[in-house]
Amino acid sequence: MDQNFEAFRARKSKEGFNEILERVWEPNFSNETHDHPFDVDALVAQGEFWLTMNGSTAHFKTGDRFLIPRGAVHSERYGADGAVFWAARKT
Repeated sequence: MDQNFEAFRARKSKEGFNEILERVWEPNFSNETHDHPFDVDALVAQGEFWLTMNGSTAHFKTGDRFLIPRGAVHSERYGADGAVFWAARKT
């Protein structure tokens, strides 16, 4: 795992991602079904969440990486402590 956000940002920038950001999610927040006009390659820096996509739910926690292709319909549910992601987006 990258040791800090700046290392993550530098690596993802070299990989061609054009937007790299840190997202902070509140405890027990649910993000309803939606999609994005960009690909997402992200790392859970803190906390946990459940990602439902293609009829399947996966549980991710600190240190886990996840991918969401552009146009993929999905929803998210965050744990009792919320979550922090380092997300790289590519349009």
